[in-house]
Amino acid sequence: MNYPEQLRLLSIFHYVAGGLHILFGSIGLIHLTIGILFILDPSAMASKGQSAPPFWFGYLFAAIGGGFVFFGWSLGLLTIYSGRCIARRKRRTFSLVMGGINCAMMPFGTALGVFTIFLLTKPESAGFYKLPPLPPPDQPVAM
Repeated sequence: MNYPEQLRLLSIFHYVAGGLHILFGSIGLIHLTIGILFILDPSAMASKGQSAPPFWFGYLFAAIGGGFVFFGWSLGLLTIYSGRCIARRKRRTFSLVMGGINCAMMPFGTALGVFTIFLLTKPESAGFYKLPPLPPPDQPVAM
């Protein structure tokens, strides 16, 4: 398989992984909704013979759920954008950083991150991203 085909597949995998991040990040909407219900009507959450939970409980529930949704959706959108950058052969460093971040999201993100880093650090990527060629290893780098 040639290098442009590998980059095309890598961008598609970024789209899929980004969609999965968004999907699993949406699970936090359940906690966000329950937290908002606690805030709006705490007495509805009290069971028979029990008092209502403390006022801060709804805010805590909503904050944790909202944070989870924000993190999942942000990661998903940035991963999709990274796939778009790979497809357009732009922002290689951004895609490498997103590959590193995705390595923490097991198991699909880890595979995606490893393949992203592997493909984008190959010497051929400099030509496709219109970067200056790397100097040979025996020559010092000019600064």
